[in-house]
Amino acid sequence: MTVKALIASFTQQEDLNFLLTNRIPRAALTRFMGWFSKIRNPLVRDFSIALWKLFSDLDLSEARKTHFTSLHDCFTRELKPGLRPFDPDPSVVASPSDGIVGAHGRIADTELFQVKGAPYSLLDLLGDPALVEQHRNGSFVTLRLTSSMYHRFHAPYDAHIERVTLIHGDVWNVNPIALKRVERLFCKNERAVIRTHLSTGEAVTLVPVAAILVASIRLHFLDMVLNAQTRGPVNFPCDVVVTKGQELGWFEHGSTIIILAPGDFSFCDGIAEGTRIRAGQALLRRT
Repeated sequence: MTVKALIASFTQQEDLNFLLTNRIPRAALTRFMGWFSKIRNPLVRDFSIALWKLFSDLDLSEARKTHFTSLHDCFTRELKPGLRPFDPDPSVVASPSDGIVGAHGRIADTELFQVKGAPYSLLDLLGDPALVEQHRNGSFVTLRLTSSMYHRFHAPYDAHIERVTLIHGDVWNVNPIALKRVERLFCKNERAVIRTHLSTGEAVTLVPVAAILVASIRLHFLDMVLNAQTRGPVNFPCDVVVTKGQELGWFEHGSTIIILAPGDFSFCDGIAEGTRIRAGQALLRRT
């Protein structure tokens, strides 16, 4: 058995995984990792990336650059041009990011779930009764990004971005083990609520959820990074028109993005829990 396989078998033990990734000083470790990942020292960079490869399936063959200035630079890497074409069908909402499809389906009135048997409410997630009404009995899909994935996310359709709301919170791990053990986890973690409307008028909302280690979300159209250190107003009115495939920002480390759509959208073929999906692939289709 290789060292990598041995580490994988060790960390896949649920009790141990939960202990190592959650029963620790999450906020302090996250702040430290945010600082450490930006160190521009060749030895620190090379050791960090080598360790990262040992604990994950990191593949840098798609990266636009072959040299990185820091671990953070590698986390937030761009890809070679043309590797993530977006479905051109105007009736399709494409995946905004690479990810693994998690819980998805119809919103039962205002209730959705993080895993089977673990419900949470739209109001707890979004914090705005008016926005809840726009997604009552709609559809939702959860995409989980692992640490080794491409971390940038894009506009899944032509849309108008109206507002971003930062909701401060915790930084629990968002892996399947934690989702089974921590009730309403997405409603507890740091997250941004990005309110948009399609050109045809329907409301579609993106909710990037931060997680342990580097819990920051960069949004280009606000020209800022949102995280626990963000002070001042947490509501950011916007008047931004984006086109399908346009880069919106990036996650630092791994995380989750929840997509909320109206009830007249259905899931495209091949969307099933556990399926890996790439940015640009068809996710939802207007029925």
